[in-house]
Amino acid sequence: MDRHKRNATILSILCMGLGQLYNRQIIKGLLMMLIEAFGITYFIRNLGNAVWGMITLGEVPRMLVKGKWVDGDHSIFIMIQSLITLLFLAVFILVYVMNVRDARKIGEERDKGKKSNNFKQSVRYVLDYKFAVAFLSIPAVGILFFTVMPIIFMILLAFTNYSAPKHIPPAMLVDWVGFGTFKNLVALKTWSHTFYGVLTWTIIWAILSTVTTYFGGLLVALLINQKGIRFKGLWRTILILPYAIPQLISLLVMRNMFNGQFGPINQYLGYFGLGGLPWLTDPFWAKVTVIVVNMWVGIPVSMLLILGVLTTIPKDLYEAAEVDGATGYQKFRIVTLPMILFTTAPTLITQFAGNINNFNAIFLLTGGDPVKGDYQYAGATDLLVTWLYKLTLNQNKYNMASAIGIIIFIIIASFSIYNYRRTKSFKEEDMIQ
Repeated sequence: MDRHKRNATILSILCMGLGQLYNRQIIKGLLMMLIEAFGITYFIRNLGNAVWGMITLGEVPRMLVKGKWVDGDHSIFIMIQSLITLLFLAVFILVYVMNVRDARKIGEERDKGKKSNNFKQSVRYVLDYKFAVAFLSIPAVGILFFTVMPIIFMILLAFTNYSAPKHIPPAMLVDWVGFGTFKNLVALKTWSHTFYGVLTWTIIWAILSTVTTYFGGLLVALLINQKGIRFKGLWRTILILPYAIPQLISLLVMRNMFNGQFGPINQYLGYFGLGGLPWLTDPFWAKVTVIVVNMWVGIPVSMLLILGVLTTIPKDLYEAAEVDGATGYQKFRIVTLPMILFTTAPTLITQFAGNINNFNAIFLLTGGDPVKGDYQYAGATDLLVTWLYKLTLNQNKYNMASAIGIIIFIIIASFSIYNYRRTKSFKEEDMIQ
């Protein structure tokens, strides 16, 4: 009863395309065999070196022999090439499995008395019913090698000793150290003091910057939406200008305005007999400055979002509240705020996650400064992401930077998934039944 199904499956397992040939799909079978031939040829040449490279990361460093440098193994190049080969192997295995499933399916149809599709009919079937899958497979391969692979590469670096000055190829080799990098980051005093300090400020910054911009935008949106306010379009235009101007320009202008010696803000304070403040040179005032400037840049975004939500709230709810004798504050607390939070809660979570990685606001405004003498390559306003940047580009501490990147991902992913699943917008399809 299942003769064709069994035979096609066994043949496709033995060699890619044999099952299709058995099912009288000649062109498809030959194409599958060509893919397998290419894959086997590629893996014979590269798979052994890839496995060796991932295990050893190289064995011979660059050496000076008789006054001439002799090239050795470059650990990072070996890791990248090995990773590419292993990803190709994963893709090849996936295609092989699809080949077996295809031959099995066609064989099953033959057992039921159906005729196998020829190549033209197979192409027509794909175009009619599987076009989306076939079309998306092309960008999926690109995502695998240009997005997923760099992420895997970064994760692997965290388990090596790839850092200056002792382990920078090609002069030196890189070795696997397991969780040693993470252990140093959280337990070794020279690193742990900086890590916990920067992590604490990162969390404080993310909370304050999210709360101030969100509720600042909420306040402005409510004021503009009041019945007695005239020229609402003009107010919206004026208040959106900070967002319309490129953030790079806004932050660099703000950096000059808050300059402790020549900035206009301290000059204005001097006109009123007040002393200037060390806006960017004192750790406390530098943190205050970045939060205030972030409010200037971020409030317009929240304002626009909340203004859009306010226009969707049914007026019947307010009329019913007025009939029940609710005050303005009670209408806000019972009707307006729940509807706004229901709609914008996912965006609020996204803003918090974005503020943890808000590289521009810190780097362009303070550069992570002022410098803290007891910190390891970090300043008073550095976030984890800006500290990661300094460790990578300025200090060549690639393994430590990779470990920090993994920790950032764990924090953001855990917080976002946990809180998003607790929001009403996730639990309920519609708040109003």
